[in-house]
Amino acid sequence: MAYIDYYKVLGLDKSASEAEIKKAYRKLARKYHPDVNPGDTEAEEKFKQVNEANEVLSNPENRKKYDKYGKDWQHAEAYEQAEQQRAQYASGRTSGNSGRAQYSGGGFNEEDYSDFFSSMFGGSGGGFRGGGRQAQFRGQDFNATLSLDLREVYEKHKRTLTVNGKNIRLTIPAGVENGQTIKIKGYGGEGLNGGPNGDLYLQFEINNTSGFRRDGANLYKTVDLDLYTAVLGGELIVETFDGSVKLKVAPETSNGKQVKLKGKGFPVYKKEGQFGDLFITYDLKMPQNLSAKEKELFQELAKLRS
Repeated sequence: MAYIDYYKVLGLDKSASEAEIKKAYRKLARKYHPDVNPGDTEAEEKFKQVNEANEVLSNPENRKKYDKYGKDWQHAEAYEQAEQQRAQYASGRTSGNSGRAQYSGGGFNEEDYSDFFSSMFGGSGGGFRGGGRQAQFRGQDFNATLSLDLREVYEKHKRTLTVNGKNIRLTIPAGVENGQTIKIKGYGGEGLNGGPNGDLYLQFEINNTSGFRRDGANLYKTVDLDLYTAVLGGELIVETFDGSVKLKVAPETSNGKQVKLKGKGFPVYKKEGQFGDLFITYDLKMPQNLSAKEKELFQELAKLRS
């Protein structure tokens, strides 16, 4: 795998803060997104690199490994384990023990270590005699963030996500929540020496620009109510998440009253056909710029109530 300077991809230096990384990623992801650049292969490649860079640098642990091991950051744990075992072996060789060094944890002999270090570091294992088995290590887990608008997760849909240069076709269930994380098995880093791949942990970032407040599967909205309808009763057209409905307003409705529209909320996650409720709160609006006649009528009404 060729080395890619992820800091350079995002236009940052190594001292960049988490906030700067997030800001740079969002800006460049929008700039090079395939929907904005249809048919532009160069923009598509840059979009992939920007996603790769964010996957690594936005995770503090992965960033630390990348800063130390570069392109081999995915195998950081394997390298560190190998270094520890190399040190243990060297210690055993100089401790005065005759014959082959034995360790309770691994059961390796000299030939095993020779082959292990050769496979890990591409050399001869420090002069050991080679020719044995190779240690297998599981690949590194990846973490990625997928930003979606609230309206995009109202219905189940498919989405292609580029992770580490690979396109993953996902089905996004309706009703996913902000901050929710799902595991996609086998889409992390490649295993070492035939070991299993790591997993991809995908976190959803749901942006809400809808005008509704969401709490789980329930939605909340405040609507204006004029004084006359509040006093006399009537009908009100209210926008729900999937269209408008006609709502009956009872006479003498007070300011701040809340009504529930059953089943007009958000889809319940992984429960197809089930929805939460929509709660409407009335915000009473007083009439403005009254005419002389209107003021006179209000005065008469006030006298009747006194």
